[in-house]
Amino acid sequence: MTPALPTPGLSHVCDLHVELDQIREMGQGRAGRRRIIPIIGGRVEGPRLNGRLLNLGADWQTIWPNDVAELDTRYAMETNDGAVIEIVNYGYRHGPAEVLARVMAGEAVPPDQYYMRTQARLETGDPRYDWVNRTIFVGTGTRQPLGVTVSLFAVD
Repeated sequence: MTPALPTPGLSHVCDLHVELDQIREMGQGRAGRRRIIPIIGGRVEGPRLNGRLLNLGADWQTIWPNDVAELDTRYAMETNDGAVIEIVNYGYRHGPAEVLARVMAGEAVPPDQYYMRTQARLETGDPRYDWVNRTIFVGTGTRQPLGVTVSLFAVD
């Protein structure tokens, strides 16, 4: 008999408060409507990571015909003690059509009214933060008028 496998837990690592520039609409692509949203800064706050988001990177989104937004981001943080950590965050945002219309119009919509979840990969060469290179992260997010907040959790 195979022993019972442990159920993974989640530990809060940080909140990413991402500042965004104007959306660049690309038009219809192969899989849906394409858009690029530049990431211009922000802050990182939490029990395990703190610092600032650098003014680089973007979210390369595809809005599928069923209005699911495929989120595909790449950006970086600098911790308060000087380490640079790359963030690659992939996920989905979807919900009722009327709620998504409000989100797309830039309204602040309570996060429990729609689904925004991600899986993140963090990477650094700084030995003080080597643990991020071997940890799986998941996130839950919300869109605000000028940015996004993602709470990142380590899968234990």
